[in-house]
Amino acid sequence: MEEGQKESPLYIKVNPNDNVAIIVNSRGLPKGTAFACGLELRENVPQGHKVALTDLNQDEAIIRYGEIIGYAARPIQRGSWIDESLVRLPKPPELDELPLANKVPPPLPPLEGYTFEGFRNMDGSVGTKNILGITTSVQCVVGVLDFAVKRIKEEILPRYPNVDDVVALNHNYGCGVAIQAPEAVIPIRTIQNIAANPNFGGEIMAVGLGCEKLLPEKLIPDGDLAKLVSLQDYHGFGKMIQSIMEMAEERLKKLNSRQRVTCPVSDLVVGLQCGGSDAFSGVTANPAVGYAADLLVRAGATVLFSEVTEVRDAVHLLTPRAMNEEVGRRLIREMKWYDDYLNKGEADRSANPTPGNKKGGLSNVVEKSLGSIVKSGSSPIAGVLSPGEKATQRGLIFAATPASDFVCGTLQLASGMNMHVFTTGRGTPYGLAMVPVIKVSTRNSLADQWPDLIDVNAGRIATGEATIEDVGWEIFRLIIDVASGRKRTWAERWGLHNELCLFNPAPVT
Repeated sequence: MEEGQKESPLYIKVNPNDNVAIIVNSRGLPKGTAFACGLELRENVPQGHKVALTDLNQDEAIIRYGEIIGYAARPIQRGSWIDESLVRLPKPPELDELPLANKVPPPLPPLEGYTFEGFRNMDGSVGTKNILGITTSVQCVVGVLDFAVKRIKEEILPRYPNVDDVVALNHNYGCGVAIQAPEAVIPIRTIQNIAANPNFGGEIMAVGLGCEKLLPEKLIPDGDLAKLVSLQDYHGFGKMIQSIMEMAEERLKKLNSRQRVTCPVSDLVVGLQCGGSDAFSGVTANPAVGYAADLLVRAGATVLFSEVTEVRDAVHLLTPRAMNEEVGRRLIREMKWYDDYLNKGEADRSANPTPGNKKGGLSNVVEKSLGSIVKSGSSPIAGVLSPGEKATQRGLIFAATPASDFVCGTLQLASGMNMHVFTTGRGTPYGLAMVPVIKVSTRNSLADQWPDLIDVNAGRIATGEATIEDVGWEIFRLIIDVASGRKRTWAERWGLHNELCLFNPAPVT
């Protein structure tokens, strides 16, 4: 807007059946604001928050995205601000009554001719980065490994310019845990599968202590014990560091010989996630990512969408898209497992969303879920992974994870992710050291506030400056450029990354 020019009042109604809309204007709108349709605000309404488009009786359904997100806690007049206190949470979909594979979308036309420059591995997988990964078998060794990695980066890595980084894969597992408990399989396979991530080129190292429950030799994908350092075998701290550094240099020599080669887009494994969501997530960034997801699937890639607690309340919209009934049953199985997990912890659905989500206009987990699942696009759901499982097929895959940003990212790494796309409305500097993370903002104001952290601004969709298709193609092309090393994300430029965060539902002893 020109200075002094008044911003026109805008709202977004997603579905013709919706009886609420969200306010677009960056500073919200004051009481008395009139829209061209005749709607007049009865009170101030913040940006992203809902306004009633009709009078609502007590207990009447509140509809957004064409779905019931809750029921009116009391009578609500047209033009009123519907804050979270006015929305009574509905019951979740009954899992035993869901339709399975009865509305499978027809395959989209193939998208051919798109390639990227990646690092081809011996097992056929492809890396988007060339990293020396050093995994740990137990938290006890983290201090030693961090000391060694610091020296490796300073003293050795500069001699190997084709290697992007040296990364310590630290975690808090390995000992003091019930390692034989049935659910211990989740953290163990997560650590094992992260070590096999394609960005490590098969040259992963392992550092153990020597007395831990999780034997470090179980963490090396090819079983090569020459890639293992056990600290209790050494006389003194200096020898430990020397051994790690010498072994690292041998691995760096091999990694340095890797060269990027032309690969089809079908070799990409792209993880999708949202964090710091707001009411715009489901109308700007997530639909654009969903459009990009469809392009990736059309090109033969693997696309992972996740976050069980942000799928559960919209799962009735997903099971009909399952490729077949078996895929649908696996999706329901993951929902049931997580329902039981939350019940054991005496947690209910009100634990999600966060205070920040609510400040951004999301009233409850139902509204959040409906906006979250659109990241999956419109392709058939080809498969379902339990937490920490590795993807072995292409297409659109539901990889079951908690909604926690850090836990979800860790589990998607284990599933073989080599590119990450992360949408945010409230803003978060989240990043991963192991794979590039493309950050997509839901609002223009966030992109303006964080121009050196946001890679793609989907907020232009809300103001009519771009379409979902426009931004979807932008994300798709940026994925290819970043995967090829031609462009770097802001998180990569600043070196921002979060630590691994394992999901461990098994007992700690």
